[in-house]
Amino acid sequence: MKFIYLLMSVLTFLFTPTTLATTSPMHDTKPPLPQAASEALIKNISAFPHFTKEEVIANTPLTNDAWRNYVHARNGEQKKKIKKMKKELNVEVELINLNGVVVRKLTPKAITSEFKGKVYLDIHGGAFVLFGGLPSIEEGLLVAERLGIVVYSVDYRMPPTFPFPAALNDVIAVYNALLDQAGEGNVFVGGTSAGGGLVLSLVQSLISSKSPLPKAVYAGTPWADLTKTSDSLYTNESIDSVLVTYDGQLEAAAKLYAGKRALTDPAVSPLYGAFGAFPPTLLVTGTRDMFLSDTVRVSRAIRDSGGVAQIEIFEGLSHAEYLIFYKTPESETTYRSMKSFFLSII
Repeated sequence: MKFIYLLMSVLTFLFTPTTLATTSPMHDTKPPLPQAASEALIKNISAFPHFTKEEVIANTPLTNDAWRNYVHARNGEQKKKIKKMKKELNVEVELINLNGVVVRKLTPKAITSEFKGKVYLDIHGGAFVLFGGLPSIEEGLLVAERLGIVVYSVDYRMPPTFPFPAALNDVIAVYNALLDQAGEGNVFVGGTSAGGGLVLSLVQSLISSKSPLPKAVYAGTPWADLTKTSDSLYTNESIDSVLVTYDGQLEAAAKLYAGKRALTDPAVSPLYGAFGAFPPTLLVTGTRDMFLSDTVRVSRAIRDSGGVAQIEIFEGLSHAEYLIFYKTPESETTYRSMKSFFLSII
């Protein structure tokens, strides 16, 4: 029980504590609360569990079967959150198939007039291993409701059964289907964490193949470099209450995803690829986020290549907490900024 819960607390893009946590001890070593964040965020952070780097490393799955068992348990718990969100939000969910890939179409009750005829391709996070099936729609639900746009959430294949390039191939296949359906200039793409990294890889693949590009891009705290290179992996280690450390689970998940490819392969870690001709891109991160540097590096790469990148950085925010704690001002501001950014591009 403790093994499962420790894992739940440190993988990319994780969520609030669940009933699996009842036997895990809390620790006095957690960093001080961010005093300049919103009251709602501070309250959520104070209730979030904190584990040491040593605990995280000690509880890393060592076999494919151990990963599968963990993923099964975590996805089962995440379904509870998604079912709760579905009751709260006015979004219709329809299971469909596009180009052989499982997709969930999310239609809000009210569609923003400027987004009529437009679609949004949502690519979920979860360290490339978590949140397949119903859990894949979490951020898609928020985008659909808060932006007023039809969303297609991709249920892409994941390791350990399907390592790279399965996920990227699925995302490309769905993008092409939406392009045929909605037409050039009518597709937005976005995702958080591993999903943000896949968004960047998707766009680089489209540029390489000279395919029509998305109208605009959203990359929330993207995992864009799967190696232990970015500065904030060191400076925010044990400060980021979600990821805690690269060593252990994150490194293991990166290797599972990459499979036989090097972690520095540009198709695996898009920061090693080219950013010329990138569509306008919105990036989101926080001062405690271990992927802060990944996000900053992506912004710099796009701008140095002549493109447009807008980066939003929240005080006191650990990795993806604008999504984890979706009932906070930081979360509301994230999707309000996304809506404004997309509308400015139309």
